[in-house]
Amino acid sequence: MTKRIPFIAGNWKMNLDHQQAIALVQKLAWSLKDHNHDYSTAEVVVFPPFTDLRTVQTLIDAEKFELKLGAQDLSAHDSGAYTGDISGAFLAKLDANFVLIGHSERRQYHSEDDSLVQAKTAAAFRHGLTPVICVGETLEELETEGASAVPVRQTLAALAGHEVLLPFVIAYEPVWAIGTGKVATAEEAATVCRKIREAIEAEHGAGVADATRILYGGSVKAANVAGFLNSADVDGVLVGGASLDAEEFSGIARFQKHLAL
Repeated sequence: MTKRIPFIAGNWKMNLDHQQAIALVQKLAWSLKDHNHDYSTAEVVVFPPFTDLRTVQTLIDAEKFELKLGAQDLSAHDSGAYTGDISGAFLAKLDANFVLIGHSERRQYHSEDDSLVQAKTAAAFRHGLTPVICVGETLEELETEGASAVPVRQTLAALAGHEVLLPFVIAYEPVWAIGTGKVATAEEAATVCRKIREAIEAEHGAGVADATRILYGGSVKAANVAGFLNSADVDGVLVGGASLDAEEFSGIARFQKHLAL
């Protein structure tokens, strides 16, 4: 079995200007250093707004921080008359390692469907970015279709039709648990992540499924992260609001110390 390095992702959403971004990244890096965090045992990635990317990239490079950088979205197009869109080529030039695709807020507020998510995944692959493909069900879908039907369907749609399937990450975020204070139980999260992996294996083979990191997201905090990551089926977490607090997010990244307690 492939050893999957835990993936701790902080999605800042539409928060923090570039000066605030500097302060947060410095505090986060210093906190992790003070606690002797070993990045080889848990990868830590921040996803700032587009306007902060250059600033954060420069800071990470200058200070030799071991944090990784991701973007919150990208265009399906590489260039052209697409005002306001951001090309994957631009993100690659900024040394972004990852990009969120298909977050529930993009699906809900910008009407992004499975076809567009698939096209954006292809764009990420073209530019050497690792897509973090977000999947999840609403409360209504949970009640009518069950917990795994929608995320499995969204996962397979995003992965369909690519000539070469490069490394990717799946983030399972039940929409009903994002920013609501409601949280799926550790058992519920593990079950859905396992169903997603089984579906990837059935469609793309055991090697791809075994190598793919599958995250849980939705009201994750330092106090509850250990429960989710105590399962072999969950390889990390996608954190929203708690990632804006350096100490809280540092505590989440150091989940292995919580497990040892």
